[in-house]
Amino acid sequence: MAGHSKFKNIQHRKGAQDKKRAKQFAKLAKEIMVAAGMGTPDPEMNPRLRTAIAAAKGVSMPKDNIERAIKKGSGEIDGSNYFEMRYEGYGPGGVAVIVETLTDNKNRTASDVRSTFTKRGGNLGETGSVAFSFERRALITYALETADADTMFEAALEAGASDVETTEDGHEITCEPDELHSVLDGLVKVFGDSTGAALDWKATNMCELNEGKAESLMGLVEALEDLDDVQDVFTNMDVSDEVMAKLAG
Repeated sequence: MAGHSKFKNIQHRKGAQDKKRAKQFAKLAKEIMVAAGMGTPDPEMNPRLRTAIAAAKGVSMPKDNIERAIKKGSGEIDGSNYFEMRYEGYGPGGVAVIVETLTDNKNRTASDVRSTFTKRGGNLGETGSVAFSFERRALITYALETADADTMFEAALEAGASDVETTEDGHEITCEPDELHSVLDGLVKVFGDSTGAALDWKATNMCELNEGKAESLMGLVEALEDLDDVQDVFTNMDVSDEVMAKLAG
C-alpha cells in the first residue's frame, strides 16, 4: 500500500483516531465552511460542499454541527474566513511530506508548521519541492462491511472510478480529481454515505525507512496533525511488513 495509507493503518491500529474525534469534527467543519463560502450553501448545487458533507456524515458528525458550519461559511452567522495553504518539506530519513491546511491566519500557520518540522527532525521547503514524488488523485473510502470486494469493485467502476483496493481496513476507491463528485454521487446512490471523500496525494517515489526513522517520521506527522490548522498530511514513507508490525503493536 502507499505510504500514506500504511501510516493511516498504523494510526488506526494504535487507536489514535479515536482520541482525535473532536479535532476531526473541527477540521471537517472548516472544510464545510470553505466549501459553503466558495459557492452556494445548497449542497445540490455545490459539489465541493456536497462532498464535504458526505465526509462529515461518514464519521457521524452531528447534523447540528454540519448546519452551523454551512451557515458560518455562507455568512448567515459570523465565522472566520479560511484560506487553503499547502506546505512541503522533508522529514526524518529524507521522507517527502505534504501538509494541507485551512487557516484564518497565514503567519501563525506558517510559523507553527515550520516549528513542528524543526522540532521533529525535518526541514520545511518551498512549495513544489516534494510534489514531484506524488500524484494528485481523488480518494473515497467505505467501511469494509459496506459490501464485499467484488460488489464494491463493480459498483465503483460503474460509477467511473479508476481503481479499488479492499483491505481489512476498508475499501479505497480512487478516481481522477475532476471526477470525485460524480463518482461519489454514484456510490452514495448504491451504498449510502462514504466514510471519507477528498482530494488526495499518492506517493509515486517511495522512501524506505528502518524502524527508528519510521517512528521519528510518525512523530512528525502526528505532531503536524495535532495543529489546529492542518487538515491532512501525506508522506512517501515505505516500511517493511516486519517494521510496520512492530510499530503497530
